[in-house]
Amino acid sequence: MRCPGCRSVRLVSHPELFSLSIAHMDCDAFYASVEKRDNPGLHDKPVIVGGGHRGVVSTCCYLARIKGVRSAMPMFQALKLCPEAAVIAPRGSHYAAVSREIRALMEDLTPLIEPLSLDEAFLDLTGTERLHHAPPAVLLARLLNRIEQEIGVTASIGLSHNKFLAKIASDLDKPRGFAVIGRAETADFLRDKPVRMIWGVGTAFQAALDKAGIRSFDDLRRWDLPDLVARFGASGERLYHLARGEDHRRVQRDAPMKSISAETTFDRDTAARDVLDGHLWRLSERVTDRAKAKGLAGRTAQLKLRRADFSTITRRQSLREPTQMADTLYRAAAEMMSGLGDPGPFRLIGVGLSDIGPTPDGDPMGDLLDPDAETRRKAERATDAIRARFGPQAIVRGRSLS
Repeated sequence: MRCPGCRSVRLVSHPELFSLSIAHMDCDAFYASVEKRDNPGLHDKPVIVGGGHRGVVSTCCYLARIKGVRSAMPMFQALKLCPEAAVIAPRGSHYAAVSREIRALMEDLTPLIEPLSLDEAFLDLTGTERLHHAPPAVLLARLLNRIEQEIGVTASIGLSHNKFLAKIASDLDKPRGFAVIGRAETADFLRDKPVRMIWGVGTAFQAALDKAGIRSFDDLRRWDLPDLVARFGASGERLYHLARGEDHRRVQRDAPMKSISAETTFDRDTAARDVLDGHLWRLSERVTDRAKAKGLAGRTAQLKLRRADFSTITRRQSLREPTQMADTLYRAAAEMMSGLGDPGPFRLIGVGLSDIGPTPDGDPMGDLLDPDAETRRKAERATDAIRARFGPQAIVRGRSLS
């Protein structure tokens, strides 16, 4: 029997199916799916999208995942697990173009779309049934069909009564899945699930929870709110509510950007400070170019370095005032670099701006400790204007040639 809405051979049945309206849409192995769509010869082959031998896996298809390959895995390790895989360098601008096509299909259903990345987004379809003459579940099934038929990639949907549960649901039936978590079943569903299902619970946080004897949602629910807050701070309050399936965040069409970052992986590990310095400048320009394009500025500079054994060093520095200037970000990153006790070598370097907000009105205050800062700021603005008119290579800083 086929679903009357989307014609799928799988018929979804759930007592709350037609009353839920918060969804999470997640494309299935998006980059790899786009590559297979564009090259039918790859259809039956494992595909890994990522850097060269020394890079990491951006994503991989499900044939490669069966062999144990995972996103963010070092490429050499992925190729040991799946030596027959076709390795393809990422095509970021192409994936972004496909993402925009998918976004246009979502816009046909609701204006309340909150993108999380190129291949996933939250949708709020509350109140759309009257407009489209179909409940959200049917509209979402049609959306999956349109994505597959018109774009040529597949996606999965999680449908629930809040964002937290919708995101969990979208992972339950991949690929080409449609999973539902209703209000009545929330407590039973979460009871024995591991807390690592909570977005943001990484390795370090999981270790802290393990020390407190918290491994499942049941363990978490045994804690009182004051005790969780005393142990884990603001995260404790978040854990308390999520353990009960409570999430009052709204789907925000223009959710504020929290950070901007860029990084690069070297072909060979390096400890050469002139090489690292050149990358610091280039990455600072990439980050601040994005900030300028969006009219944003950041209050905190970030530095990231990865050693040969894949352990990572991170540093943060608060700035005197919000900035979108490459010179300011570079100088903060270089200062953090010079303060490191570790000489390297390193395999990756990254730079970022966080605590992002709109660009402040007016020019920044002068810096009595750095009287040349204003001159450098004006020079950077002039450089930006020339590049905007004549192209990004019209002016190249000597530092970036290192």
